[in-house]
Order: sequence, then structure tokens, then C-alpha cells
Amino acid sequence: MADPLSTRATDTDARLLAEERPGDNAAAVSVSELSARLKRVVEGEFGHVRLKGEISGWKRAASGHAYLCLKDEGAVIDAVIWRGQAAQLPFAPADGIEVVASGRLTTYPGRSKYQIVIDRMELAGEGALMALLEKRRAALAAEGLFDRAAKRNLPFLPRVIGVVTSPTGAVIRDILHRLEDRCPTHVIVWPVKVQGQGAAEEVAAAVRGFDAIAPGGPVPRPDLVIVARGGGSIEDLWAFNEEVVVRAVAGCSIPIISAVGHETDTSLCDFAADLRAPTPTAAAEIAVPVRAELAEQVAMLGLRTDRCVRRHHERAAERLAALARVMPRRDTLLGPQRQRVDDAAQRLAIGLERRLVAARGKLDRAGAVLRPAMLDQRLAQGRAALDALDRVRRSLDPNAPLARGYVRVESGGRVVADAAAARTAGTLTLHFADGTVDARVERAGGKPYARKAPEQPSLF
Repeated sequence: MADPLSTRATDTDARLLAEERPGDNAAAVSVSELSARLKRVVEGEFGHVRLKGEISGWKRAASGHAYLCLKDEGAVIDAVIWRGQAAQLPFAPADGIEVVASGRLTTYPGRSKYQIVIDRMELAGEGALMALLEKRRAALAAEGLFDRAAKRNLPFLPRVIGVVTSPTGAVIRDILHRLEDRCPTHVIVWPVKVQGQGAAEEVAAAVRGFDAIAPGGPVPRPDLVIVARGGGSIEDLWAFNEEVVVRAVAGCSIPIISAVGHETDTSLCDFAADLRAPTPTAAAEIAVPVRAELAEQVAMLGLRTDRCVRRHHERAAERLAALARVMPRRDTLLGPQRQRVDDAAQRLAIGLERRLVAARGKLDRAGAVLRPAMLDQRLAQGRAALDALDRVRRSLDPNAPLARGYVRVESGGRVVADAAAARTAGTLTLHFADGTVDARVERAGGKPYARKAPEQPSLF
């Protein structure tokens, strides 16, 4: 029976412990060594490749690196874009976009897989670019950035116009010349790159910068902004399709004219702006009216106003003349009133004369009655009657008899007329002609008379 731990067995038998075999020229290597060899072979053989495929599983890590897969109908390969290259991509990658990626193949020993490290990534033809553009347009439209209801009316005659464009191109010269020909206006140019890396960020920053200018500050705030660029391919105009530009234009509180490219060129900036101009020159024409035409229109309106005033005056004069012809004359209107006034004046004079004659007669009659003898007689009669009344007054004076020796006896303010009342009164006041004396009534022997008590009424 064989020993299960025996290492002596035939070459075809499975062995428990590894050992060199006769004729075996392949020494055992570690997994890390094999992975390193594979890595060197893959990187040496595929140091630079260009792959065409569809983006799948796009994601950007917190570190800034981007991870994705490129796939076609039959295979999938992992891909990575390091942070530096990811920041320089000319477009925003998304799942479903067909691209051409340039880079080098390498392996990732930690997962026994190979991948491509992408240095540059481009859209795979104009069809892919248009698909990306349509996808972005639909997403931004769903947010309401292109709604017509949010569009603002352009000012009729802006005092200040802000222009976002390249300072060295023909676009700015065309705009300035056109504004000078039509209606000279204060123009502020915000210079930006209009294509290439960083162009979209500069355009968006310029739009936001104009919007941030405070009214009344040292730099005048534009009444209108023109975002302009000359014509070019869709790749040249791509900066104006970037989301950062679209959001800046849609969120600006100043009305904006988008003049990007030629008449057939369309960008997402055109949809977000308040008005699209087919060319930068057309944007200048839309921005301001023609000064000469305005002057002519003002002059024409002045002439029309003068004609209207004269016509109104003439018609008013005609109406006044017509009314004057049908209205009665002044003498006809005032004749009856004048006659009534004359009649009243005549009657007034006659009435005053009659009233004076009557008053004079009445005065004469009253004067005839008022003779001195008659007045003396009437005065004597009145004096006799007054003397008679005085005599009666003196005869009725209760103090008159006191001078002849009489005395008036009173008690409690009342006259005591008999002895019985005097005896019951007890205390008397005697009125003489030259004064009063109080007296007390007593019997013979010096005792006063008893006063009779008043009877008390019955309580029942």
C-alpha cells in the first residue's frame, strides 16, 4: 500500500508538493510578477491606441478622476481619465454618446483587468455631436430655460449697450460701425474667448458681470447686452452650447440679444436669449433705431400735430360761427328785460312820490294836534292824578299815625290788634315814630301770662 505522503510518483501522477520535473524549463512565478509582466507587455504593445465606442457608466469621483466604459456591439473595455485631462475635456461626457478616445492600454493588477487610460476624448463625428446637443437642449428646455413667457422686451433706445465678444475679431468692429451709422450709443465691451478651452466659462462670467453692475455706479449698467460671435463650424460654436453659458444668459436680468454665427447657425444660447439675431451686424440693427429715421418721424409727427391743431381750430371756428348764426341777437334776448326794468323804475318813482306826499300829510296832521296849550292841559291832568295817588299812598302808610302818638304793636313780624293776642304773645315789639322798643307782657304781681300750648293732633 502506497504512502499517501510519498513524493515518489510517476510524472503523470498529481503530486502534493511542488518540485522540479525533468525537462521542465518554466520556473514558478508569483502572481504579482506575472501581473507586472502582463502590464509591461500590454503597455509596450499598446502604448498608444484610439478607440471608438459608446460611453457607458460615466461617473466622476470626488478626487476629480473620471471612470467609464467604452462599448460596442461585441465588447466592453474599462477606461479612466485622470483629473488633469478630465478638466480639459471640450464637452461634458454623458452615457450614450459615441466618442473616439485616445490613450494607452494598461492593466490593473488589483482586479486582474485591463483598461485604457484616456488622454484625449472627442465626439465620434458630427452625428454624435448633434445627438449630444439635442439631449442637452431637451434637458434644459424641460427646466423652463427656453420658455417664451420668460422673454423680456428689448428697450426701444438703450443708452448703454454691453457686448460680450472677442476684442480682436471683425465682429466687434461690425457692431460698432453699425451702431455708429444708425444711432451712436455708449458701448461697453467685455472681452472673452469665443472658442476653445475656457471660452464658455469666460462668456458666462461676462454675462453675469454685466448683470452684477449696480445702477448709478462708476461703470454704467447696460440697458441691453449682445452676445456675439462670427460664423464657424459646430465645433467652433460649441462654447455657446455649454450649460454654463445657457444658464447665465437665461438668468440675466438685462435683456440679451444672441448673435452667434451666421443665419443658418443655431446654438443653445439663441434659445436662452430674449431675442436671436441672424448675424452680429443684424444684432446692432435690432438694438437701436436709425437716428435719421427717428428725426424724420419726429418732424412728421410735428407737422401732423400742427395740421391737427389748425384743423381743430378751423372746425371750432366754423362751429362757433354756425352757432352764432342760429343764436338770437343780444337786443332780442335783453329787450324784454330792459323794458321791465324801465317800467319798474317809472313805477318806483311814482310810488316814492306818493309815499312822500302821504307821509307829509300825516306829519302835518300830527303837528296840528301837538299844540302847547293842549300839552300843558294834558300835563296838568297827569300831575293832578299823580298827586291824588300820592295822597292815597300817604294815607295808607302804616307809619304815618306814629307821628301823632300812636304805637304799632307787633309780635313775630305780625301786627297785634287786640289785648288777647298781646297776652298770649308774651313778647311784643312796639314801633314808635322814632324807633322800636321790645316789651314783655305780665300780669299784676309781676307774673307773665301763661301761653296756651298748641293742641297736639291725635295720632289716631
